[in-house]
Amino acid sequence: MVTKEQVIPEFVCPVTALLELIGGKWKPVILYCLRDETRRFGELSARMPSISRKVLTEQLKQLESDGLVVRVQFNEIPPRVEYSLTDLGRSLAPVLQAMERWGSTHLSNPKH
Repeated sequence: MVTKEQVIPEFVCPVTALLELIGGKWKPVILYCLRDETRRFGELSARMPSISRKVLTEQLKQLESDGLVVRVQFNEIPPRVEYSLTDLGRSLAPVLQAMERWGSTHLSNPKH
């Protein structure tokens, strides 16, 4: 009989871990929008008109919490907040570019 002390921790697949980190409908889009430059909340919102402000805020908070995005708030009136990728977030650029190439190649004429 196996005791609690003998249970081996579940192996975490790196691909699964990455998909948990950047998965979802909006996180890859946000990361892609920030790939080249720092952007303000309004700029991100304008580039993704289908996302609600609430969901964008939640996704940015998660990306910040995961160390992929940095949020800088300036002590100005009106308030100014800027978002940019951290070094860890920038390291995802080749992954996002590969996803873009794959999507362009294989999903341009989806067969359903």
